[in-house]
This record gives sequence, structure tokens and C-alpha cells, in this order.
Amino acid sequence: EDRIVKRFMLGHARAPAANRRLPAVSNFTARLRLVGGAITASDAEVDANPRARSAVLRVAEKLA
Repeated sequence: EDRIVKRFMLGHARAPAANRRLPAVSNFTARLRLVGGAITASDAEVDANPRARSAVLRVAEKLA
């Protein structure tokens, strides 16, 4: 699930990689702005709740 979310957020925040064999055409407008990095559970929280091990919090700001 985290990979799906990460790819979605990156796909809407950054322009796709350009192909060097094609002319450069950049009409990409970002829809999201990534805020910070991924936040995971602390060791103390994982000890108290083992299911928190796989939880990842990602934050993005919607642009226009």
C-alpha cells in the first residue's frame, strides 16, 4: 500500500522523467507539493503496538 501512495504522490508532484531521444516538451504542472518525508512509528510505539510497524505517514499539499 505504501508503494502505491508513494508513486501516486511522486507522479503528481514531479515531472515525469524525460526521454533523451525525444524533444523536450514540458507542460507539466504539479498538483501536489510533498511536505517532509515519510514518518514511521518509533521503537516505543512498535513495542506497545506491533501492528504499527508497517504504518507510514506521508504528507502532501494540494496545489490549486
